[in-house]
Amino acid sequence: MGRFSKKRILAAPWFQRTAGNLVAEYIRLVWKTGRFVLEPENIYERIGREQPIIAAMWHGQHMLIPFVRRDPLRAKVLISRHRDGEINAIIAERLGLETIRGSGDHGTDFHRKGAVPAFMAMLAALKNNYNIGLTADVPKVSRVVGRGIIMLARESGRPIFPVGIATRHRIELNNWDRSCINLPFSRGALVIGEPISVPGDADDAAMEGARAALAAALDAVTARANALAGRAPDEARRG
Repeated sequence: MGRFSKKRILAAPWFQRTAGNLVAEYIRLVWKTGRFVLEPENIYERIGREQPIIAAMWHGQHMLIPFVRRDPLRAKVLISRHRDGEINAIIAERLGLETIRGSGDHGTDFHRKGAVPAFMAMLAALKNNYNIGLTADVPKVSRVVGRGIIMLARESGRPIFPVGIATRHRIELNNWDRSCINLPFSRGALVIGEPISVPGDADDAAMEGARAALAAALDAVTARANALAGRAPDEARRG
């Protein structure tokens, strides 16, 4: 295809902007036409008292995460520097979120892929009363909590709130993070769990305990959101 290769098209700013805006409006349609329940109903009163907070979710389950934020709460989300991240950043910003660019870590390569600058930017945002949203598992390692989010809670002193969002009708992709494409006109649920705090003097054992607690909490809120949305765990992967 020469200079009109697929790779070049996907990397072109005009394509990324167009795709990001279209996807953002699709996500808005899903939210506006959905019938969502919130559990617990008074969670935003608590978040308002405890903010700034760290909102955590699993990879692949974050399509509707921009609508977790409610005015007047301010929020920034961590988005990777990968090409796909450019589109995700456009989507997030169009839906009212600010972005921090960088990647998570696997615990052994924290210095790579912009992890340190992103970590420092998230710390600064929390100090400036921004809530932070990010996926708890790191790229290519689905459903395993990375060390970065636990470090962020320890260094900032801010609580982690596990978040689960699901819709009854959706398409689940057969990729590494089991990405969900939520569909319009569907029953849905937003579930936010009890906060997890990490003491400032937490040692390695305490950090590992917090990782395990967050993983269990994310599994629980995800399962609960699916149940409230009317989605059985063993249903077919499409529809």
